[in-house]
Amino acid sequence: MCAVCGERLVSPHAYTNVHGEVRCGLCRRLEQPYVKAGAYGSYEGGLRDLIHMLKYEGVRPAANVLGRMLSEVVIGLEPSFGGATLLVVPVPLHSSKLHQRGFNQAEAVSRVALKLMNSERYTLSSGALERVRPTQSQIGLSRHQRRENLRGAFRVTDSQQISGRDILLVDDVFTTGTTASECARILRRAGAAKVWVATVARTLKAEAQMAHVETETDARTSMAAHG
Repeated sequence: MCAVCGERLVSPHAYTNVHGEVRCGLCRRLEQPYVKAGAYGSYEGGLRDLIHMLKYEGVRPAANVLGRMLSEVVIGLEPSFGGATLLVVPVPLHSSKLHQRGFNQAEAVSRVALKLMNSERYTLSSGALERVRPTQSQIGLSRHQRRENLRGAFRVTDSQQISGRDILLVDDVFTTGTTASECARILRRAGAAKVWVATVARTLKAEAQMAHVETETDARTSMAAHG
């Protein structure tokens, strides 16, 4: 796996850098706005079903299981945090999507994880980042189109809260990394010292196309079933 973004590597030996870290081609060419991204598991099977139960079917108890998984991800990232205290920032939904769903799944899972860890080094700030405009689906878009789709979609609500802080950005799924990168970039521009990314699931390259199609199909099916 890439030491930065967590992507699966076909030939790890071809990507070892001078520091002994294994990085994918993208993370070798471009410096990511975050230090490291971690995920509990691959976005498939039972893990995908749990996430869909929470997001599209409103089965709130699923957040308890996903939160436990997220806590394990955060604990795995802790060695790279040093002694810093971190502000935990869930990736926000646009107000229209929040009204439709009734909750932000990233925030719900974050609250469970932080409660389980019961550590004073983490402080949840659900309103630090805001999605100021709705965005179209990322399915089928090129990397450039995905970046353009998200450009200007997020803003920091209080730069004083962010300035100089180490941030843990949390989401349910890391798909292409475009959303995480854009949010991390906005946080860094607002003065964040460092940003880490923790997600429950990670879409690996070999699964990306299938996951995109399944996510769109399942979401439409769930929404249709619920009117």
